Amino acid sequence: MEPQRAPALRRLLPPLLLLLLSLPPRARAKYVRGNLSSKEDWVFLTRFCFLSDYGRLDFRFRYPELLAPNICGLQAKCCQNILLYFDDPSQWPAVYKAGDKDCLAKESVIRPENNQVINLTTQYAWSGCQVVSEEGTRYLSCSSGRSFRSVRERWWYIALSKCGGDGLQLEYEMVLTNGKSFWTRHFSADEFGILETDVTFLLIFILIFFLSCYFGYLLKGRQLLHTTYKMFMAAAGVEVLSLLFFCIYWSQYATDGIGNESVKILAKLLFSSSFLIFLLMLILLGKGFTVTRGRISHAGSVKLSVYMTLYTLTHVVLLIYEVEFFDPGQVLYMYESPAGYGLIGLQVAAYVWFSYAVLVSLRHFPEKQPFYVPFFAAYTLWFFAVPVMALIANFGIPKWAREKIVNGIQLGIHLYAHGVFLILPFLFCIPTAFPTLLDLSTLPLPPPTFCHHRPLFRKKQLGLHRVKLLGSWVGIRRVQHHIFFFFF
Repeated sequence: MEPQRAPALRRLLPPLLLLLLSLPPRARAKYVRGNLSSKEDWVFLTRFCFLSDYGRLDFRFRYPELLAPNICGLQAKCCQNILLYFDDPSQWPAVYKAGDKDCLAKESVIRPENNQVINLTTQYAWSGCQVVSEEGTRYLSCSSGRSFRSVRERWWYIALSKCGGDGLQLEYEMVLTNGKSFWTRHFSADEFGILETDVTFLLIFILIFFLSCYFGYLLKGRQLLHTTYKMFMAAAGVEVLSLLFFCIYWSQYATDGIGNESVKILAKLLFSSSFLIFLLMLILLGKGFTVTRGRISHAGSVKLSVYMTLYTLTHVVLLIYEVEFFDPGQVLYMYESPAGYGLIGLQVAAYVWFSYAVLVSLRHFPEKQPFYVPFFAAYTLWFFAVPVMALIANFGIPKWAREKIVNGIQLGIHLYAHGVFLILPFLFCIPTAFPTLLDLSTLPLPPPTFCHHRPLFRKKQLGLHRVKLLGSWVGIRRVQHHIFFFFF
């Protein structure tokens, strides 16, 4: 009998999915365009991590001439300026969200010798500005570019200012690139290698999924295809779908510099779903489901339903928080949020539950030690990998390299979990070593248990018989409603 599933969770998932997919996409630089109208005199536009030698910004800005009357006679502070800050502590961190600094103070940290100011007037030759007239309105239209050189990859932040003016109004279009290669052009330097990594792991997980299906076919032929193994197959299949959508998103992004944010959100949802299915499977195995018993108690089912619902909602909140509330002016990791810390807490709670369940199972069934000891050791590493990865990402990885490194580590953690489970049952569930409880279609037996040779409650033994089954001689012992097969 399968554990009860939360009907509330099934009802919640469709509207949550629609909510996430309907969230407006946010520009992540590369190709950025928009219209700005603000009463502020200093506004952040976008950010990008340029390579040390090949970074380039191509831009087109336009604003009505009436906002900058008598351009030829005005000082620079009266005109709109594009400001280019980099990630040095004395630059962007010193001015962004610095309430004690006004517009002039924020401009003062710019180093003129680094050409970090683009004055949008006809007096500044490098801005490429000229006066154009459209439908009786005169505009300043500025089209040009800027190359970036630095000693290492740096985050650059682009802001617009007009100190002492009456607000900002601007139409802008920017293309930010790193070289001309398909694999680097539209990618920020912290995203280099993500597409190649995702494609590699997609191929690996496709192999794992087909191997799991093949093993599942073999198990089904012997009536050993248990619920937990089906959950493993489902987790692997959802992981493949997730990576497929990630590859679609990054491929489109590499082509046009925009991508489809809804595809990325869907990929993240599938990635989280695979993780949740796998987590539930581990807890069920720890509690002995399909190992020492064929059903979970009602109280246990309720606890699992509540916990998984809470975990799912926290994942959804994290995705919404990342899409809607992450500050684009800061380089943030997904776990740098209240929802992220909540997920880490739930992961630790899941490990405590998992550990307690395994210890209880071993106390009642010490003969299962050859399976549970390596199982527990292998997945203890997995449970702690996510919190450790979050701490390393938040405090140990430079922000200009964080996203690509974390992406590889995260996929490696998932690969480790699936790879171990693909191998572990076949190392410790060899029929010659473990008698297996089978479910015969012709007999009214409860569902089979995984690597099982003793029921939860042993009843009166009714004798041992020796018969030939599936080409092998087996011993059959009937114990009330259970039939045990001992392979010779």
